[in-house]
Amino acid sequence: MKLPIIKHMTNFIEENDQDYVLEALGTLEALTEVPSLKDEELDVIGEIISNLYGALEVDKMIKEGTPKKEALNAFMKRVLGSIDK
Repeated sequence: MKLPIIKHMTNFIEENDQDYVLEALGTLEALTEVPSLKDEELDVIGEIISNLYGALEVDKMIKEGTPKKEALNAFMKRVLGSIDK
């Protein structure tokens, strides 16, 4: 996951609507079922999917009242904490 991408997509959700991201996720998840995709292509699609889900999670925290910067930092700490385990 990359914080600049999650931050950018969080801004996108604020300016537009999370429905765009949800529809993109559905499309990307459907693409992962294409049998001819190479592992590298699946990795890229997976990374994009992870970043979009991250942006949705940060957006949820912001809507619950967490300041944006704090929400982004808390999310990344949670991600890094789960990697260390």
